[in-house]
Amino acid sequence: MRRWLRPGDIALIILLLLPLAVALPRLGGLAGPPEVWLTWVGRVTGILGLAMMLLAGVVSCRAPGFDRPFGGLARLWHLHHWLGFTAFILVMVHALALGLAAVPASLDAAVATLFPPVSHGSIWLGWLAWLALVVFLAPTFDFFGQPHYQRWKRLHLVSAAALLLGLWHALLLAGEAWPWWLLGIAGLGAIAWRKGVAPRRRHAYRVEAVDPLARGVVELVLRPEGGGIRYEAGQFVYLSPLDESLSAGRGEEHPYTIASAPSDSRLRIGIKDLGDASHALQTVTPETRVLVEGPYGEFFGRRFPERDMLWVGGGIGITPFVGGARDLAAGASVDGHVHLFYLASDSVRAYYREELEGIAEAHEAFAFTQHYSRERGRLDEAFLREHCPDYTEREIFLCGPPAMNAHLRRLLAGQGVPASRIHSEVFDFL
Repeated sequence: MRRWLRPGDIALIILLLLPLAVALPRLGGLAGPPEVWLTWVGRVTGILGLAMMLLAGVVSCRAPGFDRPFGGLARLWHLHHWLGFTAFILVMVHALALGLAAVPASLDAAVATLFPPVSHGSIWLGWLAWLALVVFLAPTFDFFGQPHYQRWKRLHLVSAAALLLGLWHALLLAGEAWPWWLLGIAGLGAIAWRKGVAPRRRHAYRVEAVDPLARGVVELVLRPEGGGIRYEAGQFVYLSPLDESLSAGRGEEHPYTIASAPSDSRLRIGIKDLGDASHALQTVTPETRVLVEGPYGEFFGRRFPERDMLWVGGGIGITPFVGGARDLAAGASVDGHVHLFYLASDSVRAYYREELEGIAEAHEAFAFTQHYSRERGRLDEAFLREHCPDYTEREIFLCGPPAMNAHLRRLLAGQGVPASRIHSEVFDFL
């Protein structure tokens, strides 16, 4: 329950079932010939499919703080994808079931049910909504290869057309319109916020310094032009650089984890050269402006406070733990003890090693262990047990490359650590 069902999930379930509960008395029963229950299935799947489409729009809002009742923005985006894909399947079943229900009368009746004269505008609005949904979802199925990140984000405007057409279709056919008005205002309002209001509410910062950490890795030090954002350790932001000299990524928004302590007057973000935009940021011009949106996530918020913590970071995934360690060094209180394992190929790629060693020496509640794969191979149970004997009893946080996360989850599960005590955050298509 704690891991899978959160307050935001309960709210989504209630909203999903609301239009069905209101319409159910009018749908009749399932008793009778096949065409009766096929009609019932067609209507129910249509109601649920459209409700899921509108709720997928709702959860795309991305207002700072909105993600927390759902367990963070990464999980909210997975819900968004699941709702959109399931809605598409239900809409297909909706049309198929209603068409099959008319087959016993005649094949012509079945065709006329699905493709009536143009004067039956409500039905054709449904087909237009389906077509817009296909255009929007096709890139996510990799039919044409991996979609370009920014083009894929702009394509979300097509989803607004699908929602609007689907809502219009339902309002013309539904006996009770108020549930659809409620969901429609919520879904389309969320998209309007995301595309129209939110870009104007970003916080302006200046690039104060670009500190090299290793080859292909820098830490940006950002100075707020105004009050800046308030955040917690482990959260992340969307960063949009405005430096006109950038070779790529100018004006584009990409997610990066905050590496500074919340009490720091500067925002510090570690960036590794992993793509065109992050490559260009390695040489961003000091004193140019960047826009910051957020914060998002609740990485360290998902835990049992009575347990000690084990942090395991690899690659640029060390940044949320650097922010957490810097927070401790700045005087933040922590319940129990924290042990950080830094996984890197060698000491050269351990970007914040010296700083983390200094924090560990100065703070009794924080321990720091390094593991270099070129010397020892992959992290194993024996190494964990040697340096942190009670690791299976701790609340565990992972952040690093997908292969590292997958390996560690298998290792921890094999040692009996329940999934509810293993936390990670991935930026897939955030």
